[in-house]
Amino acid sequence: MISPDFIRTAAYVGLGAIGLYVIIGIILFLFQSHFLYFPHRELIGDPSQVGLDFEPVRIITSDNITLHGWFVPAQNRDEVLLYFHGNGGNISHRLHSLQQFHQLGLSTFIIDYRGYGQSEGEPTEEGTYLDAEASWNYLTEQRGIKPENIILLGRSLGGAIATWLATRVTPKALIIESTFTSVPDRGSEIYPYFPVRLLSRFEYNTLKYVQDVHCPILVVHSPEDEIVPFTHGQKLFAVARQPKEFLQISGGHNDGFLISAARYERGLKSFISQF
Repeated sequence: MISPDFIRTAAYVGLGAIGLYVIIGIILFLFQSHFLYFPHRELIGDPSQVGLDFEPVRIITSDNITLHGWFVPAQNRDEVLLYFHGNGGNISHRLHSLQQFHQLGLSTFIIDYRGYGQSEGEPTEEGTYLDAEASWNYLTEQRGIKPENIILLGRSLGGAIATWLATRVTPKALIIESTFTSVPDRGSEIYPYFPVRLLSRFEYNTLKYVQDVHCPILVVHSPEDEIVPFTHGQKLFAVARQPKEFLQISGGHNDGFLISAARYERGLKSFISQF
């Protein structure tokens, strides 16, 4: 026979577990931005430290936020790469990428999203889309660069932002690197015991956006990616329109482009040269 004390203890434990579950759910709902954005304000360097000339740029978004970025010119090519970085750090943590793009003969424009580096404001999903739009307008309107000469490249979170932009403009090509299908998709994998899809206030629905892109697409992903599983890249590629290519690299989420540098650079060069 089960004693009353045991029943009371079990009830308290059960209520405590339910209470903890609810508290964690509330934390996930209220503090989602802290799980998604990891901005650094201080710049740790600039392109001159890796031997690159550059021009500091300030642009203003349609909602009056001033963004900071760099334009890194290349001498021998007309194409400009509009690069959207991931959710951590700032543009000064992307110097190796700027080197790689320069070696490919591409000029590069890189900006910090609102709340990152020297850019004003605080990051939001809608805000990052406005940041992307302002970056495109800067290149086409202020620098006079033709849309057919602009390549969009987004890494990780930046891939969702670049893909969103590619549904509204017509670039030369779109490169999606190490990117998730959507925030709810990835969140439900990380927190399988919580109703993430109901709690999520962010979408970044790359899977939806990529189906509406009408330029050539290159999807880059590594099976060793420990943050965004390889299956996300495969799913994005599967629903993307032709012409499209898939570049499989090696290495982790944050260093695959370096560990696979030779293959990565050859893949980008081959893809871009076709169009």
